[in-house]
Amino acid sequence: MKILGIHDGHNSSACLLVDGQIHMAVQEERLRRVKNYAGFPEKAVEFILQESGLTINDIDLYAIAGHEMPDQNTKESRLALYREFGMPGYLEKRGKKLKRRQIYDTALPPSLRRKIKGAIGKGAQEEKFSGRLGRALAFGIPEEKIQPVEHHLAHAAAAYYGQGIYDRDILVLTCDGEGDGLCATINIGEKGSLKRIAGVPRNESIGNLYSVTTFMMGMVPLEHEYKLMGMAPYSDEKRAITVSKKLHSLFTFGAADPYGWRRADGCPDLLYSYSFLRNLFELDRFDHICGGLQRFTEEFLLQWVKNCISATSIRRLALSGGVFMNVKLNKAIMELSEVESLFVFPSCGDETNAIGAAYAAAAKNEGYRQIKPMKEFYFGKGYSNEEVKAAVDNFRFECPVFCERVDDIELRVAELLAAGEVVARFKGREEFGARALGNRSILADPSNNEVIKVINSMIKCRDFWMPFATSMTDHQADSCLINPKKVEAPYMILTFDSTDRIRDFKAGAHPYDLTVRPQVVYPDWNPDYYRLIEEFERVSGKKGGVLNTSFNLHGHPLVSSPEDAFDVFNRSGLKYLAIESYLLRKT
Repeated sequence: MKILGIHDGHNSSACLLVDGQIHMAVQEERLRRVKNYAGFPEKAVEFILQESGLTINDIDLYAIAGHEMPDQNTKESRLALYREFGMPGYLEKRGKKLKRRQIYDTALPPSLRRKIKGAIGKGAQEEKFSGRLGRALAFGIPEEKIQPVEHHLAHAAAAYYGQGIYDRDILVLTCDGEGDGLCATINIGEKGSLKRIAGVPRNESIGNLYSVTTFMMGMVPLEHEYKLMGMAPYSDEKRAITVSKKLHSLFTFGAADPYGWRRADGCPDLLYSYSFLRNLFELDRFDHICGGLQRFTEEFLLQWVKNCISATSIRRLALSGGVFMNVKLNKAIMELSEVESLFVFPSCGDETNAIGAAYAAAAKNEGYRQIKPMKEFYFGKGYSNEEVKAAVDNFRFECPVFCERVDDIELRVAELLAAGEVVARFKGREEFGARALGNRSILADPSNNEVIKVINSMIKCRDFWMPFATSMTDHQADSCLINPKKVEAPYMILTFDSTDRIRDFKAGAHPYDLTVRPQVVYPDWNPDYYRLIEEFERVSGKKGGVLNTSFNLHGHPLVSSPEDAFDVFNRSGLKYLAIESYLLRKT
């Protein structure tokens, strides 16, 4: 069975599932070259069909994530909305009625209206779907093949079926800004089926609290939350505790409801809390706010996790939703004595709801046993040496570039890294999601702190306080990471404390608390990248892996095509680009 999963909201994407196996998954931003593009993923769907040799009618089912979807917006319009939401008296002017901006541009066919009502329950306002599903119909998708999948069900399905453990009960938790009226859900995965036992209403959202604070700090909500997390360790602990106590006072856990929480009296809907938070944080310094917000998020959600484990007696966890992109929170959850095992779905923001929707539809229509557990996360297109050479010949570089074909490109890159050079790597299928996992990455020697300045100033233009990550082999991870529970970490979605081997990868760890966000590479998942890291260890004598950051310019999507790679190479201070078997060098 061929199922095409579609997420048409923030950071839209599409995924093709064939007989339970992910065949291809693509984010729209990569093809349009617009970071976090929001809207129907037209180019991603076209790309997947073309690369797979399929037509629209060859797809058996289209699983569209989310029953509601606010207006799609650019970064500029998103900032304008947050400014509007933050105006004093905004809620009063709206009569405290939350404003959902929908586009009603196409009437729903009766059969599709019945299908949606059946999926979301009696009394649903199906007109909310008319705009977005109208765009799907206009694209040519047959209405009888469309199956809506509720937002948090898509998140939960991604985590449960992505992990693929069915012989034990799994506690599946989702938490994000909001989706289909909820900000969090509690589910039990049992023998291949998911049962939701509770949900938290959207206006209680911890994710929205983090996003509004991000906006208040002069950054872009739904994009720059990780920057606050990166700044948090620099905060004075005493001041951070003061800020976190203010935030704790805004929420309570109810004794009668072990699964949820609610806002205290006087705390507004978190999406519209800008003015309230400005008053709350008056005279608190920016780093103290970052530290206090992160501390609160960890402490509060740890208590939530404990409550859920206590109520269900299930100690094996699977997590998804944008809040769990917070790798420090995930570390704290992993270390709880109550947690026996942990799986966090890779890049678990809304971009992976295309995958979750496809999983949910497969489980419903085919049965869970068809679905293959998640392993490697390389779902984009790969390019042949012939395609790369043709692209090199047709590209106009602004400075002289020497291009040579190398018999052993992994060894050559390892030698350059050992010599202190920074090398961009483009090889194999493109990784999906927010993390560069070696195939579209910029690499360096992680023991050399000087490369941080080189990458930040000449290539990435990143904020000075933001840490880098490290790719290491499974054998290196055993001696570099403190991981008593042996939690697998192949997706850069967890952080760990480091061992005394930190000297070999200090530039690839957080410079203040020395935690590391690793990509543990396995030989059968990415053999070429694995060998490159092994060759670097052999040539350099250093056993801490390689520094890995995403191959892009700051504020732009990860490179996708050879032309994208040449463009970044052209516009940055990069001197070396290893692309398939070719090495490009600025002369």
